[in-house]
Amino acid sequence: MSTCYLAPMNKLFLLLFGLATAGDLLAVSLPAYASLAYLCKPLLLLSLGLYYYRAAPHPARLVLAALALSWLGDVLLLFQARQELFFMGGLVSFLAAHACYIGAYRQHQWPGPGRALGWRMGVGLPVVVAGLALLSALSPGLGPLRLPVLGYAVVLVLMVLVATYRAGRTTAGSFALVSAGAALFMGSDSLLALDKFLEPLPGAGFWVMLTYCAAQLSIVAGLLAHERAVGPARRVA
Repeated sequence: MSTCYLAPMNKLFLLLFGLATAGDLLAVSLPAYASLAYLCKPLLLLSLGLYYYRAAPHPARLVLAALALSWLGDVLLLFQARQELFFMGGLVSFLAAHACYIGAYRQHQWPGPGRALGWRMGVGLPVVVAGLALLSALSPGLGPLRLPVLGYAVVLVLMVLVATYRAGRTTAGSFALVSAGAALFMGSDSLLALDKFLEPLPGAGFWVMLTYCAAQLSIVAGLLAHERAVGPARRVA
């Protein structure tokens, strides 16, 4: 397939992702447009996944799996108001997506020690503290979901740590995009959890989805930047 055909298709998938994001933000902001979410939310990760698949020199299976699991989580959470089981399904889907991203981050880095241990501890400590503070705030309202949410939080914090520990093992652009995306993902999940288990937050739906969409796009762009720096000769499994 020719490059001149791929580029316009890539732009088309990015445009579709942008339109789906705008539509979903409208749906969560204005009750009159709430039903729009059933159209836009499933399109988010579908369009971003297609963009990655076509733009990557050699699409990585773990990245595709993370995007597919995120898509499943989005769809399941659409119906969480009807049955708590859908929320649990979404939780498991995103936990698995984070695990896939952890593996993908480790694949998308060069061999070597990276930054010094002191730097890693300095960067990692605030992430761990933020995770512990969130769990402490949520704990009274979790009830039987305490253990599943605890497990999810551990994997989420680990996902952010692995993203930041790529420093020195990839390009500056790839590091910045992936670490920012991971931090946004943690912020989005934290807002969602606070709104659900602690107390309703004004405009929570809008900010959760805005940070979530920005996170997914930033992570994909960062991983693509690494793949392009490595070059087409090296295949990412």
